[in-house]
Amino acid sequence: MLKLDFDDAAMDIIAAKIAEKAFEKLKEKMDTANQWPPLLTRDQLKDFLGIKDTKASELLNRADFPVIREFGRPKVPTHMLMKWIEEHTEWMDCNSNFFDRAI
Repeated sequence: MLKLDFDDAAMDIIAAKIAEKAFEKLKEKMDTANQWPPLLTRDQLKDFLGIKDTKASELLNRADFPVIREFGRPKVPTHMLMKWIEEHTEWMDCNSNFFDRAI
């Protein structure tokens, strides 16, 4: 078994590097999300996902898809769409126990 010992100064440097990388990833995610309005129209949803009318209709009619219909035309909350995408990404199911731990 490999055993590593670090003094407090080394641990502080490592912790600072980890925190810096985590902050960079969070900032990148926030910057991407902030490029889009809080509520996406159907056309913005199509642009965002790179899909056409048929797939947009299919998604907007799914019971588990985050859509608001109270504004006359369907709108999709951007932050909820990002969460929905994360929850419905097949890679997560196959390669992670993230959702098992989250419950």
